[in-house]
Amino acid sequence: MTHATSTPTSSHSPFPPVAGEHAVTTLNDGTPVLIRPLRPEDREREQAFIRRLSPESRRCRFLGEMREASSPLLDSLMDTDGVTRVAYVALAHDNGELREVGISRYASASDRTRCECAVTVADDWRHRGLAVALMHHLIDTARRNGFQTMYSIDLAENHDMEELARHLGFTRVPDSSDATLVMHTLQLSTTH
Repeated sequence: MTHATSTPTSSHSPFPPVAGEHAVTTLNDGTPVLIRPLRPEDREREQAFIRRLSPESRRCRFLGEMREASSPLLDSLMDTDGVTRVAYVALAHDNGELREVGISRYASASDRTRCECAVTVADDWRHRGLAVALMHHLIDTARRNGFQTMYSIDLAENHDMEELARHLGFTRVPDSSDATLVMHTLQLSTTH
């Protein structure tokens, strides 16, 4: 797996001007995507993104069966503050509109030294380097915000996440209380 490249948007960008933190990332197949922090106005995009995921992708992301994101779940997913709860959305052109094609996020654990992460890519956008690009943004932000450890809890059968985690340097251990789950962990700080 190779790392997609990121460049700041310019006058040659295929995307409209964007204020604030953002990057246009060229994926492994040459497709450009805009990656920026999730905003309140992305709520409908986020709901549509979850709705378009295959049942298997939703099960891997939410660790169980679900058909639709409830209003309380969407409230939780949209609740970001840029430090303890962060999300990066990947947007791509689809019939003249920007469509959400991936998202990465973390939320701080109660001790404020660890954060739990997740990454989800639309089924038709997988294996292009998008998950790696989204996770690099997330990992860099977690480091800047002082977190020491990032972790995710995943289905043991989720081999795409296993491959991504290995590529990014996460370690993998079985969940001692549930054989269907594993924990992936990445040390963010160099001091222990």
